Amino acid sequence: MATNVTCPTLTKATSNGVFQGDNPIHFALPLAIVQICLVVVVTRCLAFLMKPLRQPRVIAEIVGGILLGPSALGRNTHYLHSIFPPKSLTVLDTLANLGLLFFLFLVGLELDLKSLYRTGKKALSIAVAGISLPFALGVGTSFVLRATISKGVDAGPFLVFMGVALSITAFPVLARILAELKLLTTDVGRMAMSAAAVNDVAAWILLALAIALSGTGHSPVIPLWVFLSGFGFVLCCSLIAPQIFRWMAQRCPEGEPVDEMYICATLAAVLAAGFVTDAIGIHALFGAFVMGILVPKEGPFASALVDKVEDIVSGLFLPLYFVSSGLKTDVATITGLQSWGLLVLVIFTACLGKIAGTVAISLCCRMPVREALALGFLMNSKGLVELIVLNIGKERKVLNDQTFAIMILMALFTTFITTPIVIAVYKPAKRKSKGDNYKYRTIHQNAELRMLVCFHSTSNIPTMINLVEASRGTTETREGLCVYAMHLMELTERSSAILMVHKARKNGRPFWNKALASGSNQVIVAFEAFGQLSRVFVRPMTAISAMSDIHEDICTSAERKRVAIIILPFHKHQRLDGTLESSRSEFGTVNRKVLEHAPCSVGILVDRGLGGTAQVSASNVSSIITVLFFGGCDDREALSYGTRMAEHPGISLVAIRFLIHSDDTNSLLDENFLAEFKQNSSLNNSVTYEERFVKNAAEAIEIIRVHHRCTMFVVGRMPEGDVIALLSLKTEFPELGPVGSFLTSPDFPTAASVLVLQQHQPGSFPN
Repeated sequence: MATNVTCPTLTKATSNGVFQGDNPIHFALPLAIVQICLVVVVTRCLAFLMKPLRQPRVIAEIVGGILLGPSALGRNTHYLHSIFPPKSLTVLDTLANLGLLFFLFLVGLELDLKSLYRTGKKALSIAVAGISLPFALGVGTSFVLRATISKGVDAGPFLVFMGVALSITAFPVLARILAELKLLTTDVGRMAMSAAAVNDVAAWILLALAIALSGTGHSPVIPLWVFLSGFGFVLCCSLIAPQIFRWMAQRCPEGEPVDEMYICATLAAVLAAGFVTDAIGIHALFGAFVMGILVPKEGPFASALVDKVEDIVSGLFLPLYFVSSGLKTDVATITGLQSWGLLVLVIFTACLGKIAGTVAISLCCRMPVREALALGFLMNSKGLVELIVLNIGKERKVLNDQTFAIMILMALFTTFITTPIVIAVYKPAKRKSKGDNYKYRTIHQNAELRMLVCFHSTSNIPTMINLVEASRGTTETREGLCVYAMHLMELTERSSAILMVHKARKNGRPFWNKALASGSNQVIVAFEAFGQLSRVFVRPMTAISAMSDIHEDICTSAERKRVAIIILPFHKHQRLDGTLESSRSEFGTVNRKVLEHAPCSVGILVDRGLGGTAQVSASNVSSIITVLFFGGCDDREALSYGTRMAEHPGISLVAIRFLIHSDDTNSLLDENFLAEFKQNSSLNNSVTYEERFVKNAAEAIEIIRVHHRCTMFVVGRMPEGDVIALLSLKTEFPELGPVGSFLTSPDFPTAASVLVLQQHQPGSFPN
């Protein structure tokens, strides 16, 4: 008896609208939009919830994919057939793989092959041990799985896939964890990055072998042809593509927009390479990854490619790949004591192979036990490449549903435990310098002044350089000036943030970076040029951290460099009409945290164009600095800094002390300090000292207004005494204090910049 077979109707791309009686989610495009929006919302919410746990975003994306799949929400069949119907999975997988294709192109851009050539024997040994032992244990585990839940699968491909899955280290995830834990500056961080880079390349080669072996052809010659064709593709690309990319990069000068034609040609080449490798039989992702490796990393060309591609790929399309994996993961298939026992076995062998292999070789290389353990757990982190291996194995029928679910949970568990265990073992927060030689934590007149000058962007540079120029003093009477110029850069979830970290690691000192002093970095060039011209020691530095803890980088650097004062820019900048406009309020929070935790004195600079918008040469400096002295330790620090600046031949200092009555009983420290100040400055014609007696707040404010035409006010953050109590000034910005807030308020019209100082108090630095 013949049976009638009906073919499903083709899904149209767009609907005619609800008013025409169409349900939008029955059509391909509206349904894809709903899926993308749902995935982005769920993964971003999970990432936000897991942020206090300091987990990488890949954890949230894997968990989100599992929750949206049949393991959780997918148990509701109405939801599953409405939002992720079987007919939509082809479109979803296509979009996910397209996003993954370009993301792996970005991963290739991050990986610098030149650094692999410079990998030391120690890192190479750790990488080899971190691959070989887990690979062997993975092969051993595959025999147990084939005898229980994976009966009937081809032995060769299954052995290789299990070995590769257990031996992978996620290079991008590892870089993210190291950056967030501030371990990139340590020996552990450098070793982990070098070993993970070698591991990453080896994993791709092993994966190509696994895919070649997993073909459906019956001839044993076919895998050999696939592997040889893939090798030939890589060889041809290595000979041809770099020449073309180098030609494009040479036609993209620094500071000019990159020609759109070059961008389009490169992205088309990525797609073409993906087509070729897919036709060969080793998956389209390999072609994209190879193209990313071959693009030259120097110059603006690579940065332009990242800027054009990463946001839409990482933000919208890549999470679809995790959902695509989650839809294939059904935790419910792991039932019974045997299945859960196999899950424990897989997790145990994965951790044992990576950690034991890495720790053993590290100890043989005479690394400390704690560092070796931390390195072992760091190398055990999994990520996107792990999911790629497992998904390809699922597509090639090498992994069944139960084995796939077990391996996904293994990857999730091993990555999740990395951060908390490394923090517990290595305790990076306690790795501080002893500070035995840290003598001057405040400004001392007859000692070298060591400054840590921080800036957010290029617009801060002229003012900071002019402030440093004014702080030089005279080399005849003191040891001079030492300046550390720190560029504060936010570590975001973007791929380019990790690329930025890699660039800052090139000389082996990630956050104290001198290797970037090339023509491509005007920030570093500006400070080094000033240092050479003014004969001031200037060391450019780069701090790359999340905004929530970048203050730790600032305070740690100040401690290690033994600086006397940290200078921070205020989070508001001056508009053309003279009012102050907030750039990023997060920087205000950073300033307050630095004030709380700094190991030395701190200055907050409110810039109103100190010296103009360009650097002023030493011979052209002509400034009037006004110090308002009410009393207290912060005001004493402000006057000390002003005294130092007054030694510059182009600077005049006006110091005004406010008093209520001539017989005021003031602090003995203030009296002794002022007596010494008047004695030292009596022969300096550029210093003017005034004592002004006031009866009320109006008189004090009027005296301040008289000096509104000066170049810069220097004041203490928390002044003390009867006059400041009389003024009752409103403190709008806690980091500026009452006087600093008044001088920056609209009620006090002035073009003068304001430097607010807080003096470090002995014993106030938190241990």
